[in-house]
Amino acid sequence: MIELRTPAEIDAMRPAGVFVASVLETLRDRIAVGVNLLELDRIAHQMITERGAESCYIDYHPSFGAMPFGKVLCTSVNDAVLHGLPFDYVIQDGDVVSVDFAASVDGWVTDSALTVIAGTVDEEDARLIRTTEIALDAAIAQAVVGNKIGDISAAIGDVCEAAGYSVNLEFGGHGVGHTMHGDPHVANNGRAGRGLKLRPGLVIAIEPWLLATTDELYTDADGWTLRSADGSRGAHSEHTVAITDDGPIILTKRAS
Repeated sequence: MIELRTPAEIDAMRPAGVFVASVLETLRDRIAVGVNLLELDRIAHQMITERGAESCYIDYHPSFGAMPFGKVLCTSVNDAVLHGLPFDYVIQDGDVVSVDFAASVDGWVTDSALTVIAGTVDEEDARLIRTTEIALDAAIAQAVVGNKIGDISAAIGDVCEAAGYSVNLEFGGHGVGHTMHGDPHVANNGRAGRGLKLRPGLVIAIEPWLLATTDELYTDADGWTLRSADGSRGAHSEHTVAITDDGPIILTKRAS
């Protein structure tokens, strides 16, 4: 069911957005060569505890997950792009690291993700990441009253395809509110002018993600982590966005 939020409810979601942004800002600054993925999860867990927030991941067990997720942070490295289950891995020079985080504050959820390179920057990896960021910006620009979901999806697809990447439609954005995943689904490609009409109060997570040379995934033996079928690297960018009469509000906006 698609739910629309009142202006007061959108205001009530802002603390969750600020918190999720602050966690990702902290993690972005801590991702470095020699850091263990479990340390990143520990940092996020400590911040949740200190804020009095609730994890959206630790007990998360949808049909596609082998078991409850068990961690508070998704960490996807190199050929992993989504749902990366943190494990005992030390980040190496040149690794591409995506972190995806969602939390509930006072009963309201926001969801966001970013991708960074640890140490030496490969220009193709940087281009891949930047394409997801440009696609996210283009999609947010279309998140205005009177447009359609297809306008958001088409904006993502147009940017990604113009950069030479293929787009997977299996996983995409989604509604956000009292739970992490709800309606509507927001595909990462589509036809402009099609689909649900955007109305004030719709709150969605928009999340372009890409793999360098494929759009096919497989599930790792851990039962959660999604990896590229050909071993190529991935990138993921995401914000929670409220659609209002005054334009889109990025609830999870981070300091640049």
